[in-house]
Amino acid sequence: MPRFLVVLDVDSTLIENEVIELLADAAGSGEAVAAITASAMNGEVDFEQSLRARVATLAGLPETVFAEVSAVVTVTMGVPEMIAGVHATGGRVGVVSGGFHEVIDPVAEELGLDYWRANRLEVVDGRLTGGLVGPIVDANAKADTLSEWAADFGVPLGQTVAVGDGANDLPMMAITGLSVGFDAKAPVRDEAAVLMDVRDLSQLLPLLGLRG
Repeated sequence: MPRFLVVLDVDSTLIENEVIELLADAAGSGEAVAAITASAMNGEVDFEQSLRARVATLAGLPETVFAEVSAVVTVTMGVPEMIAGVHATGGRVGVVSGGFHEVIDPVAEELGLDYWRANRLEVVDGRLTGGLVGPIVDANAKADTLSEWAADFGVPLGQTVAVGDGANDLPMMAITGLSVGFDAKAPVRDEAAVLMDVRDLSQLLPLLGLRG
């Protein structure tokens, strides 16, 4: 049986939440940020520009907000079962996100993910500055990351699976062996090989011949 590398988006895919919106709610900018997020996921605005605009509204938040937000993050149904099923046949699971390491890291560690990559928020003297640190994880970076992890795992792209819901997932979905739109926005619905509209990620297993 082939080994698969499964790479998922995080916000509204691995988890039920949009982390930037949870942070923005704490900053009092939730409504404006939600509107920008919707435009970005539908491919209507440049992702990096939209990300920087949203993050700028977080300036001044204490870094304790990460723990507060993490406490309300909900992992999507079927994720532990999906990870266990892929691992049982020697596969690996990773997530690549336009979201933030500060919230994703504990989730990834608890779930036992093999890989994860995200953006990092700048914090100075215990408060968010409204800026970002390091390279931006945008649509192209997601595709590059999937390729990098496939090479690290030693599998061809034909044995990779990309799961996402928004426009910034399309480049990685275009190079993968199987692209899965998960409760997806319009641009992804037009391009994905498979659409899943029931929010249960254990549905991936029968697609890979790992169950049922």
